[in-house]
Amino acid sequence: MKMLPLRAAVAAALLSAAIGVSAKPLVVCTEASPEGFDMAQYTTAVTGDAVSETIFNRLVGFKPGTTQVIPSLADSWEISDDGLSYTFHLRKGVKFHTTEYFKPSRDFNADDVVWSFQRQLDPNHPWHKQSSVGFPYFESMGFKELLKNVEKVDDSTVKFSLPRREAPFLADIAMAFSSIYSAEYADQLLKAGKQGDLNNKPVGTGPFIFQRYAKDAQVRFKANPEYFLGKPPAEALILAIAVDNNVRQQKLKANECQIALYPKPDDIPSIKQDPNLKVAELDAMTVSYMAMNTQHKYMSDVRVRKAIDIAFDKEAYVNALFGKGNATVAVNPYPPTLLGYNHDLKNPPRDLDKARALLKEAGVPEGYVFTLFTRNGGGPTNPNPMLGAQMMQADLAKVGIKLDIRVMEWGEMLKRAKNGEHDIVSAGWAGDNGDPDNFLTPMLSCEAAKNGENYARWCNEKFQALLDEARAKVDPAERAKLYEQAQVLFNQDQPWISMAHTRMFTAMRNNVEGYHISPLTTNNFATTQVK
Repeated sequence: MKMLPLRAAVAAALLSAAIGVSAKPLVVCTEASPEGFDMAQYTTAVTGDAVSETIFNRLVGFKPGTTQVIPSLADSWEISDDGLSYTFHLRKGVKFHTTEYFKPSRDFNADDVVWSFQRQLDPNHPWHKQSSVGFPYFESMGFKELLKNVEKVDDSTVKFSLPRREAPFLADIAMAFSSIYSAEYADQLLKAGKQGDLNNKPVGTGPFIFQRYAKDAQVRFKANPEYFLGKPPAEALILAIAVDNNVRQQKLKANECQIALYPKPDDIPSIKQDPNLKVAELDAMTVSYMAMNTQHKYMSDVRVRKAIDIAFDKEAYVNALFGKGNATVAVNPYPPTLLGYNHDLKNPPRDLDKARALLKEAGVPEGYVFTLFTRNGGGPTNPNPMLGAQMMQADLAKVGIKLDIRVMEWGEMLKRAKNGEHDIVSAGWAGDNGDPDNFLTPMLSCEAAKNGENYARWCNEKFQALLDEARAKVDPAERAKLYEQAQVLFNQDQPWISMAHTRMFTAMRNNVEGYHISPLTTNNFATTQVK
């Protein structure tokens, strides 16, 4: 549902009532609704922006605009010589949010860290079964097997014990699924039988305090005056949900929002020409892809997946959706800027005759119908979903395959893709920590195939073994060799059509200051203000 633009007078009246006449809100036009506010249950970037970047913090974080790990709720840490234990020393004096529904009686401490991880790790934890979807990122990343124990040493010290070395561990726990919750608030909800409020009325330590959510319209926050890194300069943050790219751009030009996320690449020149606007941009760590359900009829045959790959004109797709210079045609499941990218692998040439022959060998009847799931609206890895789907439909028709395009709302598409209802799904991924494992394990591991986050439902034991071995290596050169081998297996089995690695854009008003565009494609507004 599109949110209709508000008249300036009405908007002013609403904002005055909500946050006071002297407040200077920052309004951000975003592309979709958050799935919920219990970050441990979700994996999407839009939910991360609305939850983990506003309400919560992790033990460690990333330096703004980089992938460099820096202190956050932990101000220091030590790693044992064998790499099997990490001891974190917690920042003192950190306050949880005070809201209408929760008044903390103590500061953040080790109990909160232990609760946040044990909830996801321990099947006997009283909150473990409260999640209707499990803990998809924690599970996909293999943390159930990685964490032997998370223990409180004292109120300001926590020790993590691992069964093996894990090279990306620090970067992993800087990610959204490792957000730290208030154990005191969770106990309050459990005693009151209001467990659902953890997902509806969140409490964290982050820069903004949740106020309310109007479904498919907006999320409102106020600045946290006790934020340990300093009160945000914006008195209030409003995420205005506008699925349509054009609506976001119109609202930006009308100053109904001061930042518009994910403008279409072909709109960038006109935005730059507007004297009231500016654009932040960089090469992001992303991949857009078409996942083929390897558990479905015919799709389980690698010949069919190969046929679809060589029938589709990927270069035409990338140029049409992103424009020249705004994306590169993908070969592998992660971009070439990351460790271990296999530069020897190339996309096979487009070959319609060979595609027809492969389909015939596999016994696919002429005119067979496959379903393609795609989203409404657009984001950084797919700015025009319908155009891309129609291009694939036209190309596959040339080799005798019919494509039934199913367009649906973002959250609905993800739910149905995780259930494995699709033959093909158009998806995208933005790296969360700058490590290649963050692309491979959450989307292509055997564990992710079980919980549905691996939309191809592809489980290759040799591929999995290479990932496991690479994570346990400390030497980057050794890790790189293993990832190069893993990409060979990926391309041999063809669970995806790797589409594009994209350039990321954020459009904003000229009077916006303090915004840091991130290669991780996260959007944090703790230092952003409207002058």
